[in-house]
Amino acid sequence: MEITYTDTRNYTQQQIQELFQSVHWISANYPERLVKALGNCETVITAWDKERLVGLINAMDDGELTAYVHYLLIDPDYQGKGIGTQLLAQIKEKYKDYLYLMLHAENTPLVEYYENHDFQKMEDAHVMAILNQNV
Repeated sequence: MEITYTDTRNYTQQQIQELFQSVHWISANYPERLVKALGNCETVITAWDKERLVGLINAMDDGELTAYVHYLLIDPDYQGKGIGTQLLAQIKEKYKDYLYLMLHAENTPLVEYYENHDFQKMEDAHVMAILNQNV
């Protein structure tokens, strides 16, 4: 298996939806909006096994100081093969001159995963959100 990585957005709506469905993310229910949202992001890097989209990372940034990693997802059939590590390395390289590269880890295993990739918890920082469930 040879995984290739690209920052060209050559994926289809169906490929994006299938990847997001594979990890059971609610955004998979909005494939049209999801593709549009990714199109509005500064950076999208994808991982491919031939024609199969198997991983994705994206970031939004202010062009100078702060970048936010919004999605990092790997198809479960491909997890544990270093794909997430490679995608993170590419994002970290792109934003190496920014003051902050931020992300939101939603559970303890993810916190540990990101800590193993040089991210640190910010003291006195709290993730806050409004979930508009009727959208």
